[in-house]
Amino acid sequence: MKTTKVVRQAPLDIRDSMIFEGDALTVLQRMPSEHAQCIVTSPPYWGLRDYNIDDQIGLEPTLPQFINSLVSVFREARRVLRDDGVLWLNIGDGFTSGNRGWRAPDKKNPARAMSVRPNTPEGLKPKDLMGIPWRLAFALQDDGWYLRADLIWNKPNAMPESVRDRPTRAHEYVFMFSKQEKYFYDRDAVKEENGRNLRSVWNINTTPFPGAHFATFPQKLIEPCLKASSRPGDFVLDPFFGSGTVGLAAEEMGRSYVGIELNPEYVALAADRLKASKETIVRVAA
Repeated sequence: MKTTKVVRQAPLDIRDSMIFEGDALTVLQRMPSEHAQCIVTSPPYWGLRDYNIDDQIGLEPTLPQFINSLVSVFREARRVLRDDGVLWLNIGDGFTSGNRGWRAPDKKNPARAMSVRPNTPEGLKPKDLMGIPWRLAFALQDDGWYLRADLIWNKPNAMPESVRDRPTRAHEYVFMFSKQEKYFYDRDAVKEENGRNLRSVWNINTTPFPGAHFATFPQKLIEPCLKASSRPGDFVLDPFFGSGTVGLAAEEMGRSYVGIELNPEYVALAADRLKASKETIVRVAA
């Protein structure tokens, strides 16, 4: 019998802010345990965008496969998170495609067009709201995360929708998870102006960034997460780095960041935006 020796790759050496180009799970598996104090991220939404890159998350053939992909990523992220750390996860919902395998372009957003879309999930009907945020939240809870809060990101400037048989969607969810029962949370840092404890509905405008993909993560959505769950000098992790907004917020607040991004175009965009040196950008092969 022929045997093959599997050599475990060396852990990544992370001493300062870094951007890693590669698959989120692959990079996380090489990161040291308990390295990040806080995770703030917004993974790709299912069936809403084709980034035209191998190994992308978000175009799995079935909804359970998408959920399982993210559970695997965040299971490894939990190892990388400090024991008193917190995960803030923004995830959007969607409606079934009615088995339409494509989506037409939008004049205001040409990148919305898709030549492939997943079929309607088993058990759902055409036009059903899929409930993806809660499906993912419960799956992560089942996998060991403590689900501590569901926050409503209300978008006062939400994009209009050409629908006449339901209200226009103007919100998304941000879930707060912890690794264990007790964790670091600075309630004073995020008190409202009147001294009240931070509420669970956040009114924050979307803020498009020229050159970035359409799902830009608003910096004002990130800032309270960092204030509540990290201190100056801590490491903040975003395993779906995109255009680097979490890194930008971390830098401005005196934190270091680790960003992981699969798409080399977004890596270049984030690096330019953050003025990152070549030494702090590392490509990690699968």
